[in-house]
Amino acid sequence: MRTLCPNFDREYGLDTVLEVPIPEEMFPPTNNKWTHFKSWLKLNPLRSPITFSSSLGNSQIQLLLGVIAAPLIPLPIPSDPKHSKSVVEHPIDSSMAKYIIHQYIAAAGGDHALNSIDSMYAIGKVKMVASEFTVGMEFSGNKQKGKKHGGEVGGFVLWSKKPDLWCLELVVSCFKINAGSDGKVAWRQTPWHSSHASRGPPRPLRRSLQGLDPRLIANLFTNSIFIGERTVNGEDCFALNLQADPTTLEARSSSNIEIIQHTVEGYFSQRSGLLVHLIDSYLLKIKHSKNDSIVWETTMESTIQDYRPIDGINIAHSGKTSVSLFRFGETTDKHSRTRLEEVWSIEEVDFNIKGLTMDCFLPPSDINKEDDSSFPATVPKRIKSATKARNKLSKTKVVAVDDYL
Repeated sequence: MRTLCPNFDREYGLDTVLEVPIPEEMFPPTNNKWTHFKSWLKLNPLRSPITFSSSLGNSQIQLLLGVIAAPLIPLPIPSDPKHSKSVVEHPIDSSMAKYIIHQYIAAAGGDHALNSIDSMYAIGKVKMVASEFTVGMEFSGNKQKGKKHGGEVGGFVLWSKKPDLWCLELVVSCFKINAGSDGKVAWRQTPWHSSHASRGPPRPLRRSLQGLDPRLIANLFTNSIFIGERTVNGEDCFALNLQADPTTLEARSSSNIEIIQHTVEGYFSQRSGLLVHLIDSYLLKIKHSKNDSIVWETTMESTIQDYRPIDGINIAHSGKTSVSLFRFGETTDKHSRTRLEEVWSIEEVDFNIKGLTMDCFLPPSDINKEDDSSFPATVPKRIKSATKARNKLSKTKVVAVDDYL
């Protein structure tokens, strides 16, 4: 991944440091690629009209970034959860979960190592792919026909600091997305929508829970319950379940969006003790009109692998996330399903970054904190489909997806 580019203003000047490292695959295989990149840097930093190597249309890329780039976990995570009881004083399912988390902390590096981390950053590479399925009667008749579009590559930088501070910058193809939390509000900024804040209390970035922040993972599942043993990708695991409480769901809902349920499941390897699979799914209802509503079910599954020790702490360096977006209409012709995938890898990780102050996590000055929906980006106007029905459904405003993110 490129972290520097030539100084275009001064021929013999120092190279310019890129805000977000760019994978080599993003550059076209031409001799004048730096000329293209120079033009890109001098234009709008959020979106470039220069097309690198892109196999998807703008609408598909917007959908990928809107759903996968910066989703949030469904509930706030206490930075320092208090334990008033010992493990054996809890109900059996809670006691089992706490024991598994204790084992996870030990496998990740131990309490002393995890508590020594005040801040961190990670540089990574992503490849995103969109798959689309048919709708209506074909869907209900189990005659699903999908088309898998070519993938898009990109890079990201993630910064985090205790307590509840994080900032993400991600670039894919010609698009850049910023997201973050200053401990009071979580926000996101995209090329196709103004800066906007999430509803309810600030929540952690899901990407951090994909093996990047062991302490955050442990804190998230502290109050979970043990639901049994499962085999995931050939690995015997302990499964833990956590559900967002009604108060949290109500805080994230709005006048026309009702979040019915949001569940997180973590699968911890019986062999290594580490988190190897993460699932979070939510169900919500959108009111289209007085007598019409649509239900969306979104499920995100992440396989987490390639753990490597960094300063004595085990950090996952690669994985894959699959997303299923399922829309239920009042009639079968309004049903639809879309699948998205992301393959990610971590190039660099470091802890306790000097000079990382609160100023690094300030939200944009134009942020709209009064927005009625959380991250209310519109799913692209048109996503190519094999049926006219799908084209019609593609234009629907999926506030549901963005309200979760």
